[in-house]
Amino acid sequence: MTQRDKANRTLVVVFGAAVRPDGTASPALARRVGYAAAVAQSDPSVDLFLSGGVGTYRPSEARVMANMVDGVVSAERLILDEASRDTLQTVAAAVAHGRERGYAKIQPCTDAYHQPRVIMLFRLMGFSTRAVPIVARGPKRLQAKMWAREFAAIPYDAVAGLNAVWRGRRK
Repeated sequence: MTQRDKANRTLVVVFGAAVRPDGTASPALARRVGYAAAVAQSDPSVDLFLSGGVGTYRPSEARVMANMVDGVVSAERLILDEASRDTLQTVAAAVAHGRERGYAKIQPCTDAYHQPRVIMLFRLMGFSTRAVPIVARGPKRLQAKMWAREFAAIPYDAVAGLNAVWRGRRK
C-alpha cells in the first residue's frame, strides 16, 4: 500500500496489557483487542497498531494480539510494535508510524480509565484524537483502583511527554 493510499486510512492503536503465564491475554488485553477487531472488521480503511513488548511472560503483548485477530483482520493491516513497554513509548511509536505513513487519523483503543492519559499524550505530540469507546468491565473495586492509578500517572506522563516533545524538537 502506498503512502497516498494511507492518507484515507485510520490507524487504531491498541494498547497492550498483561499476558498470563500460559501466554494468553489478560481480560484487559482481550477486551481491547475485541473492540479494535470489531472496528477493523466494520471498516476496511482501518489498520491496527498492536503495541506491547514482552512483560513478565512471553510472548509479547503485540504478538498475543496478532494471534487473537488472525483470520479476522488481514495481516497486511496489522503493525506490530513489540518494542514499546509503556504508554508513552506506545504513543510516541504510533505517532512516528502515523506521520511516516501519512495516516489521516490515529485512534487509541484502550480501557476508559486509561483514555484520558492516552489522549493527553497524543495531543502533546500534535494529534487530536478520540478513543474507541470501550464499556467498563470488571468489579467496581478494580475499576476504582485503575482510575486511581491513572489519576496518579497523568502528572508523571504529562512531564515525560512534554520532555519527549522538547527533545524531539531539539534534534
